[in-house]
Amino acid sequence: MKRAVLQFIVFAILVICAASSCAGTKKAIEVTDDEKMTFNQQEGDTVKIVSDSTEYEIIIIEPGFNIWLASIAKPEGYYSQSYLENRNQIYVINWNQRAMQPLRYGGNLYEMQIDYSPGIDYGYEVNYKLYNYFIYFQRKYNQRIGPWLPRI
Repeated sequence: MKRAVLQFIVFAILVICAASSCAGTKKAIEVTDDEKMTFNQQEGDTVKIVSDSTEYEIIIIEPGFNIWLASIAKPEGYYSQSYLENRNQIYVINWNQRAMQPLRYGGNLYEMQIDYSPGIDYGYEVNYKLYNYFIYFQRKYNQRIGPWLPRI
């Protein structure tokens, strides 16, 4: 009798888990008209991110990113460095997984892997701009490289 009850409970849990996983839908990313204008920038836009206190740099060549960063993104200081580091770690892992699978995710979007180590302090500016590039990229190309909606 106890075994039958236990099997029923396990079965019920599996059914609930299966039903709840099917019920969730991904929300679409809502992009404002101002933001769309920055996406349509055709001029070359190169952002070089260098930390004065460390020897690390990131070079982003993406039309419209510099304008988007200056006009749409949250200002520097809005997020804490630990928040940015935590988000960047997750985004980098997902980005690199996609970069290693160009046939599945398209080689044009995820061309190179990002070398980002959680044990290194890259400084606030590097983390801030990298995080905002991930947000910009997701919003511009309608991608999800993290479990959260890329909001501004």
